[in-house]
Amino acid sequence: MTKTRWILMNKKADFAGLGRKLGLDPLTVRLMVNRGADTEEAIRAFLSDDLSGLHDPALMKDAERAAGIIADLAREGGSAAIASDFDCDGIFSGFILEESLQRLGIRTRVLTPDRISEGYGLNSRIADDALAFGAGLLLTCDNGISAGAAVSYARSLGLRVIVTDHHEVPRGEEDGEEREILPEADAVVDPKQAGCAYPYKDICGAAVAWKLMRLVWRVLGRDESQLDDLIPFAAIATVADVMELRDENRLLVRRGLQMLPHTANEGMKALISACGLEGRRLTSYHLGFILGPCFNAAGRLETVEAARELLHASSATEALVLAERLRELNETRKSMTERGTAAAEECIRLEGREEDSVLVLYVPQCHESVAGIVAGRIRERHGRPAMILTGEGEICKGSARSIEAYNVFEALLACSERLLRFGGHPMAAGFSLKKDEISAFRAQILSNSRLTDEDFCPIIRIDAAMPPEYVTEKLVREFELLEPFGKGNERPLFARNDLILTEVRVLGQNRNAVRLRFRSENGGAFEGIWFGSAAELEQRITQACGSKAFTALERRQRPIRVSLSYVPVLHEYAGKTSIQFNVQEIVPKTVS
Repeated sequence: MTKTRWILMNKKADFAGLGRKLGLDPLTVRLMVNRGADTEEAIRAFLSDDLSGLHDPALMKDAERAAGIIADLAREGGSAAIASDFDCDGIFSGFILEESLQRLGIRTRVLTPDRISEGYGLNSRIADDALAFGAGLLLTCDNGISAGAAVSYARSLGLRVIVTDHHEVPRGEEDGEEREILPEADAVVDPKQAGCAYPYKDICGAAVAWKLMRLVWRVLGRDESQLDDLIPFAAIATVADVMELRDENRLLVRRGLQMLPHTANEGMKALISACGLEGRRLTSYHLGFILGPCFNAAGRLETVEAARELLHASSATEALVLAERLRELNETRKSMTERGTAAAEECIRLEGREEDSVLVLYVPQCHESVAGIVAGRIRERHGRPAMILTGEGEICKGSARSIEAYNVFEALLACSERLLRFGGHPMAAGFSLKKDEISAFRAQILSNSRLTDEDFCPIIRIDAAMPPEYVTEKLVREFELLEPFGKGNERPLFARNDLILTEVRVLGQNRNAVRLRFRSENGGAFEGIWFGSAAELEQRITQACGSKAFTALERRQRPIRVSLSYVPVLHEYAGKTSIQFNVQEIVPKTVS
């Protein structure tokens, strides 16, 4: 277990007064205040799913210019090529653009790079294919901001180019001053570029594409609501790309979850069924951990064509076959991830890198398609930024996942002279370099790191120090108003000191869950479950309370005193509903 630091959020407001006005429990009001909604108006906006709360796409720099170019193409009856990407956000960005342009009568073709032979982003082959297709316009989505050379090449062919992206803008020095390096496109629509007045910068590529298409509809005098059926696809991309569920991201995902069970898209209906979600209330968890990964698996293990065929399936029968294929690919991806993670852990052990401030690991046996997922697993286990490099040839590809205290994009920028390509966000990035540069690259990364022991200690933000006795079914159901949960809007988390842990029972063939029984200082008895390695929990308890403490708890012989952080959820079984405490962290103290 990574050691954590607990911080009790202590924001102030008139919880009781606001609760009376809004008909909510004061604790529910406190949760929203903790998430930045600290006035009646802000709380009502937080709870709203009214699309009028979305920001005006015209505020995005170059958006009106881009919309004008696309509107002219529609009036002329021209053709457009869409340069997409092979992850979930790229797949849905391309689908949203394709659907929108075809509804305007524009002939379209979606082009994606080959993940293995070409890597991420726009390239000259895609530009050549766009020209061969007869396109007058090339639009990028979820990529392009770092593809200056490819954009210039496409324009040299006579193509007009619009870049739509959401990644960080590359920077470089000119005359001793740092400046942005923007591709020389006809229009660049990326809310992260300097001078962009768009008020919320952290939207995904699919959201950028959808917002731009709404502006095109406006320019053409059409009803923008005709594109609302595409919201579920932007919602899945938002969650799958781990965008913060704040501001309009929250609104898009909230509305998308409402609409998705009623989608007319045969492919999405079939995938929902294939994943066993038909008839269930969908949450952001289902988007980020079940549906989204199926699309990612297609782009990682084969080509995005499998995913595109599913989205374009014309019958339920065809869609069911394609959906099952994506589900199977995702199961294969899970197995590959487990093998890659094990190999990365072995690399850490053999090379003695446990104390490296940034884990730069060359793991040639890890398939590059799952390197990013493996990097995320290593980051979670060790509490440190992780970079996984793969490939046995002259060129290696890397995927990085970071922690809050370390901007991995800036770290790569500082080493850019050693890299062939790179791009991404503060928390995630991709790059490539020559194999013989790995050692020097690692040394430079570690030399530049200013991380401290405190940075490796994840902060756990506790919403309230709430006794478990306070939790009721009605209150837990009220918490559902705060959904969708995810990054930036985590599930309500509570904690309590001085609880008595009376019993543990290891669950699962792989010993990957532990059922807990505990009681409060007032004598109330409760049941919780901790999802994680039983061996890790046993180690934590034995270190604090002695070598026999865990066994004694299994036999209900000797309780111990603990602090618990927990998420209360409703557990339904055999027609009965009960409250279950999903324990997030356990800090054993002393034998009781």
